[in-house]
Amino acid sequence: MSAVATTGLGPIEELAFARVLLDSVKRGSRGATLRMYRPAPTVAFGARDRFLPGFPSAIEAARDHGFTPALRSLGGRAAAYHRGSLVIDHIEPSDTFIKDTTARFSGFGQDYAEVLRGIGVDARLGEIPGEYCPGEHSVNVAGRIKAIGTAQRVVSGAWLFSSSVIVEDPDPIRAVLTDVEAALGIEWDPATGGSISEAHPEVTTDTVAEAFAAYYAEADPHTPTDPTADELAALPDKIGTHVL
Repeated sequence: MSAVATTGLGPIEELAFARVLLDSVKRGSRGATLRMYRPAPTVAFGARDRFLPGFPSAIEAARDHGFTPALRSLGGRAAAYHRGSLVIDHIEPSDTFIKDTTARFSGFGQDYAEVLRGIGVDARLGEIPGEYCPGEHSVNVAGRIKAIGTAQRVVSGAWLFSSSVIVEDPDPIRAVLTDVEAALGIEWDPATGGSISEAHPEVTTDTVAEAFAAYYAEADPHTPTDPTADELAALPDKIGTHVL
């Protein structure tokens, strides 16, 4: 598995580059690929959010809080993350189309919860009442704070499994989601929108990144690589699908 490191990308480019890598794996120009990065402040809206009457107001609410609004091609509803978070994009080639998606959610959820437990976090698998971007395979802390949200995209020849881990600095996450969800007319419990550090102040984003790097190195040793010239050239074509 290759581990791709990208620097200097903005929020829209960060989302779009996941699709570029998915295309590379689909074509066979890359094998299994891992990318982990600390994202710029972003509210990633789901496709269904676009059809809600308050969507324009939600976009402005995100911007008012200093978060870039973006439209993601993966499933789910609005989710927020920032520099105190870690995004993990895991991409694999596949010779089957839309198969084992539920098993993938469950398997990664269980593994990721175990990674967090390994560094002392009371991590549990399962949706908690009132969480934002709800999902039965979310990972929570102590049954009260959503810690990891996951989504996936499956195309002919490859799949992308993307996860956002909210580790530090909970206040901006809770504040922006409060206003975004209100604009969208979605009921949620703001207490669920925090970070791991609220329950475990000793845990940092670097600690979590090191734990996940160790997990992937043990599961499938990987070699760091840079984006190819073709991938960088393809990036502008993907950006437009995420811009709001």
